[in-house]
Amino acid sequence: MRISLLAFASLATAGTAAAEMALSIPLALGHNGSIEAQSYSCGEGEQLTVQYVNTNSNTLAIVPVDGEDRIFVNAVSASGARYVSGAHVWWSKGDKATLENSLEKVGIKECQAQDPAAPK
Repeated sequence: MRISLLAFASLATAGTAAAEMALSIPLALGHNGSIEAQSYSCGEGEQLTVQYVNTNSNTLAIVPVDGEDRIFVNAVSASGARYVSGAHVWWSKGDKATLENSLEKVGIKECQAQDPAAPK
């Protein structure tokens, strides 16, 4: 019992220290990979800039949610591009997109693409 309590205390302390650390995951773009940014106008004057990362084996969207950048992973969809991050879903098709929290009954943001932002 003593060993398991000590291990638990060590993990709890390590979790606190890890909260202050940053993580970097290198992704090789490959021959056809790209990083593109797109600006969207959502609702009453809200602007979002979404970065799309396309590699040979990963397709991601980096979307600002509640003041922080969230990494969304591409998921299967019948039409358009659907990305998920926890309870949030970013769905784009053509020049329209939506951002929703699937745990809330209201609050879907309807967005319209603006002129393309400069590639990064």
